Amino acid sequence: MPYRDLRDYIDELNRLGLLQIVDEKICKDTELVPLVRLQFRGLAEEKRKAFWFRNVTDARGRTFEGSVVLGALGSSRAIYGAALGVDADGIAAAWARAHGNHLPPHVVARDGAPVKEITHRAPNLAGGVDRFAHLISTPGFDPAPFITAGVWVTRDPETGSYNLGIYRGMIKSQDRIGCATDVPTQHLAIQWEKARRMGRPLQAAVFIGGPPALLLAAASKLPYGVDEYGLAGALNGAPIDVVQAESFDALVPAHAEIVIEGQIRTDLLEPEAPFGEASGYLGPRKMEKIFEVTAITERARPIYQGIISEFPPSESTVIRKAAFDAIYLNHLKNACNIPSVTKVASYEMASCNMMFVIQLDRPALGQPWQALRAAAAFDSSLGKIFVAVDSDIDPDSIDGVLWALSYSMQPHRDVEIIRGKVPRLDPSVSPSKDEHQFSYPDGQGASAMLINACREHPYLPVSLPRRDFMEKALARWEALSLPALDLKAPWHGYPLSAWTEENAEEAKLAVTGRYFETGAKLAKRRGPPDTGS
Repeated sequence: MPYRDLRDYIDELNRLGLLQIVDEKICKDTELVPLVRLQFRGLAEEKRKAFWFRNVTDARGRTFEGSVVLGALGSSRAIYGAALGVDADGIAAAWARAHGNHLPPHVVARDGAPVKEITHRAPNLAGGVDRFAHLISTPGFDPAPFITAGVWVTRDPETGSYNLGIYRGMIKSQDRIGCATDVPTQHLAIQWEKARRMGRPLQAAVFIGGPPALLLAAASKLPYGVDEYGLAGALNGAPIDVVQAESFDALVPAHAEIVIEGQIRTDLLEPEAPFGEASGYLGPRKMEKIFEVTAITERARPIYQGIISEFPPSESTVIRKAAFDAIYLNHLKNACNIPSVTKVASYEMASCNMMFVIQLDRPALGQPWQALRAAAAFDSSLGKIFVAVDSDIDPDSIDGVLWALSYSMQPHRDVEIIRGKVPRLDPSVSPSKDEHQFSYPDGQGASAMLINACREHPYLPVSLPRRDFMEKALARWEALSLPALDLKAPWHGYPLSAWTEENAEEAKLAVTGRYFETGAKLAKRRGPPDTGS
């Protein structure tokens, strides 16, 4: 850290033992993604690696001058941490440091920008975008190769503010790429709509490969107008080098591997997809945006970068979880001033955007509901289930969350349904050819469930042996050379608010063999049964 480019980062992954180099010939259309996908279906997260393929072909028998890296952003938390220059436990702190401490990008001259080594302008694009090793992510189902890790650089047509976002791009011809936005609240879609109303196309550049912090910033869920270049600089520990684009007034990463420039038409849409989505199902073909290419710049022997997305868990869910957990915590604790919020967790099998659990430490009356409603309002397209839990429930433990849902709430009292959420590629939304199916209100659209699973009246202790007894048992376990334990919280009992001094004294008598004293005391409190008459 800081990284100048993807190449620096690949070297670091290799040094850390997190990179698998493959020099055998492999087809990008039929073999490459399935090979990397296997680790997400058959390996524990901590054993997953990034893959660097250095001998890539395609279904037509073509070879490529460059290489392909896949899984290099979020195959594991260790890899994600390496992108930030920290270990896995330091990810949240790295994000916390970056918020509010942005470093503006550093503009370099054209001759100091490696991405300008090779330049092509329309109409002479020298084979166009099809020269690059775009991947088929779901062989057998995808209708074309797609750009999956491309970061789209656009500017607000009214204010000039930048947006960097990761949106998929369907390869349709040498000079035409589909540009898919899931919902109208996505930032590129907002800028596209502004351009449409002004009667002009939205100029854009999509870059592939670059300092990893740029891609992590682009994948995060920042409020509209926040500069991802500045956030990426803060995450990287140094400003990002940028250079003037070839065909329009915008800055692009000087150390990117490939930059494709052009304009997104606002007068026409055309069919795009199907493509696998984070829901675990293919998304339907729909009318989407058209990106027409006007210039391409690249490094010699570029390293093409893709992301494993679609069915969870995936590289995308690892990336989203690390960002969303930190962003939601910052939003609730600081922006919304709810000091009792201590942790927020999303879940990879819920695509990290459908379920959020909020941990609170001794919340004041009403704060669980304040946190739930603030989380649901953060983004209209994020979240179907929001749960508030106490501080002894680890939000990252689904077992703990299920325990809280089962015994710390009552549905008629502690559940609230809200309407007006924006569907985010959710196949459970009523099927219809009418695009207004997504609208609010009635019968259509999407909703969210808020659940207060904080204990709001006295509870007796957790029914496990007290900590001191379990610690002695743990020492005995280790002395007997029994199998290594992976203890799940809670692994010992602890008192809650309904535990009295009398209860504690009776428990003490029990473990010292004096329980008959308790029996004698209780005998003095006998009374007739309550018959209800």
